[in-house]
Amino acid sequence: MQNKNKKFLPFLYLLPTAILLIVFLIVPILYTFYLSFFDWNLIAPTKEFVGMRNYLEVFTDPVNQKVILNTLIYIVFLVVLNFLFPYFISLIVKFFISKMQGAYKVLFFIPSLFSLVVGAMVFTWILNPVSGPLAYVLKNVGISMPNWSNSGILAITVICFITNWKVFGYNFILLLTGLGSIPKNIIDAAKVDGIPKWRLIWNVILPMNQGIAIYVLILTIVQGLQYVFTPINVITTGGPYYGSSNMIYQTYLNAFVLYKTGTSSALAIVTFVIFLILLFIEIRFVERKAKNYA
Repeated sequence: MQNKNKKFLPFLYLLPTAILLIVFLIVPILYTFYLSFFDWNLIAPTKEFVGMRNYLEVFTDPVNQKVILNTLIYIVFLVVLNFLFPYFISLIVKFFISKMQGAYKVLFFIPSLFSLVVGAMVFTWILNPVSGPLAYVLKNVGISMPNWSNSGILAITVICFITNWKVFGYNFILLLTGLGSIPKNIIDAAKVDGIPKWRLIWNVILPMNQGIAIYVLILTIVQGLQYVFTPINVITTGGPYYGSSNMIYQTYLNAFVLYKTGTSSALAIVTFVIFLILLFIEIRFVERKAKNYA
C-alpha cells in the first residue's frame, strides 16, 4: 500500500503547477480559439458566429497584410541585430581576444537589467529629430536628421535597435557559453595541423555549436517579436498608418482598442501556430544535436 502511494506522490507534487498551467495557459488558448470563430466586441451580451471569416480577414485585409509584412521585416532585422551580430562578436571574443572575456560578458549584459520602457524613452529623447542630442550634433555638421517616427521602415529600424540594446548581452552570453562548451582538444588538434582560424570556425566550430545557435535563433524571433511590443506601444502606437505594427501588437490593438475580438483572436491563433512551428524546429535541431553527441 505504501509503494502504491509513492507512485502517486510525484503527480501530487506536479498538481499545483498543472492547475496553474490549465487555468492560466490551456484554458485561455482554447477560449481564444473559440472566440476566433465569432464577431464580438467584448461588450455585447451575444456573439455572432462567422465561421472562418476572421481567419480570411487576417490574410486578405490590407491592414493585416501590411502588419504581416512588417512582422517579416521585424524578423529579418531582429535576426541580423540580435543573432548574427552577437554571434559574430562572440566568435571574435572567444577565438581572437584571449583576455578579459568575463568583463565583456558583464559590460554587454548590463542593458538587460533595465526596463524596455526606460530604454524606449531614453532612445526617443536621444533620437528626437528636433531637440535630441544626436539631432544637435548632426545639425552642427550640416546634416538634417529625418523624422523617423513618420516613416514605417525607419520606425521599425529604431525599434529593432532599441530591442537590440536590451537583448544583445543575453544572446551574446548564451552563444559565448555554447562556444566554450566545444571540446578544447578538437580546437588544439586543428591548431597543431595548421588549419586557419576561419576554416576552423566555419568547418568545425559552427557545426558543433549548431544546437545552441538554433536555440538562440528561435529565441531571438519569438522573444524579439514580444519585446518590440513595448517600444511600439511607447513610441509609435503602431503608426504611421500601421507602418511599425506587428502581429502581436495588432492583436492587442484589435482586442483592447478597436474591440474586434474575433479578428484579434484569429491573429493570436495564427501567431501561436507560427511560434509552435518554430518551437518544433528548435526541439528537432537540439535533440538531433544531443543524439549526435551521445
